[in-house]
Amino acid sequence: MASSDTKMTDALVDEALALAEGLGRPLRYVQLNSFYNGSTGSIMRGLHSKLAARGVESYCFWGRRHDTIDGHMQCCATKPEVYWHGAMTRLFDRMGFYSKKDTANLLARLDEINPDVVHMHNIHGYWVNVEMLFDWLAKRRCQVRWTLHDCWALTGHCAYFTYVKCAQWQSHCAYSKSCPQLDTYPKTISKANCSRNYEDKRRIFTSVPPERMTLITPSQWLADLVGQSFLKDYPVEVRHNAIDTDVFKPTPSDFRERNGIGDRFMVLGVASPWTERKGLGDFVKLAGELDSDKYAIVLVGLSEKQIGQLSKQLVALPKIESPERLAEAYSAADVFVHPGVEETFGMTVVEAQACGTSVVVAEGSACAEIADPDAAITVPADMSTLRETVVKMAGGGVAVLMPRTESAVQLAAIYSAADAFFNPTVEDNYPTVNLEAEACGTPVVTYDTGGCAETIAGRASAAVRGLDEGIRVLLELSAPKGAAC
Repeated sequence: MASSDTKMTDALVDEALALAEGLGRPLRYVQLNSFYNGSTGSIMRGLHSKLAARGVESYCFWGRRHDTIDGHMQCCATKPEVYWHGAMTRLFDRMGFYSKKDTANLLARLDEINPDVVHMHNIHGYWVNVEMLFDWLAKRRCQVRWTLHDCWALTGHCAYFTYVKCAQWQSHCAYSKSCPQLDTYPKTISKANCSRNYEDKRRIFTSVPPERMTLITPSQWLADLVGQSFLKDYPVEVRHNAIDTDVFKPTPSDFRERNGIGDRFMVLGVASPWTERKGLGDFVKLAGELDSDKYAIVLVGLSEKQIGQLSKQLVALPKIESPERLAEAYSAADVFVHPGVEETFGMTVVEAQACGTSVVVAEGSACAEIADPDAAITVPADMSTLRETVVKMAGGGVAVLMPRTESAVQLAAIYSAADAFFNPTVEDNYPTVNLEAEACGTPVVTYDTGGCAETIAGRASAAVRGLDEGIRVLLELSAPKGAAC
């Protein structure tokens, strides 16, 4: 099986083998996760395969999305309890405090195994009772590893908080003001229990002593957040995820032809599901700002409804299940853009770069941390310079070099044909070329030096303080009519 997490997996295998020394028997290693599949599920299964291959007695338990396979790979949640857990969460906002029967059965199975290590991944997702689970862990002598794939463990409700700029989790959720994200996962109509959840989770998650529980994060970004939370006293290991480079590598294909992209400059985004938090709005805005004859905005992972809404604005595609097919999409792109600021790692960024594609990521994000700096460009988190960056990467257009013309009529024709006239001189007292361009109806961008600013009067013309500002104004002037920059 292809491993989706080689670096982290190998380090954990080495650690497990070290723990097994001196036992005189195989190490018993249990992993728990909400899903069998998905990114966290593949990490769990990849580690299980490598542990088993090295003689470790490895077990995986998950809550949803796949039936039991054998005695070592089991689904431990039942549909009735999962549905009930989800319904009660929607009503009362107490995710993690239901599923008592299923959790009791899981703990009975753990008693039979008597594990040396229990490695938790996602313990949210309507499948396990966290209070019962941690009570069991606190009373045992096993080592506990907890890989945090998001921020749910730190809050009274949400899994992410950067997008809404909420910092209540650092002290006490919903204490000074109500939670601003009750309408996000895990959605609820209750306003009463966010504060209680925070207090309960703080008490429960700190019940295992720090010498027996180690937290693992896939980025320093997330580790820094843990250091500001009630879990700050626990050791944290940063272990970057890695991808299968036998799959994610430069992969020639007919992806462009199949999707009508041709030789346009292709900007790719990949997510599932696509939401505003993932940067969907940034891509829609970018599509409106760029010339569709020259640029193709391609989004992979859209829902059927989103495809219907966006297919006229960009190349809207559903989720690509095959990693090999996804590698084709990455390889076909000229640039991969990841606007999200809440990813704890950003596997798609690593996958795109492995396929030889440059990436654009948000400053200060975990994606910026893990991206190869030689093939990545960072932009402000608000994506304010995204369009400018993409145009620069595309070459910005074609330079046409012409000799001096002595014909005033010909010069007037050139002025009139231009979208904008750029005069970068810094010493002119009163450049008449600015007057000539404006007289021909063309906006002028000129430096605010000498007498340059005195020569422009058009509403679209601008005197700028430097090249960067000049380029930004020129890009705004060249945007399709009606586009916002």
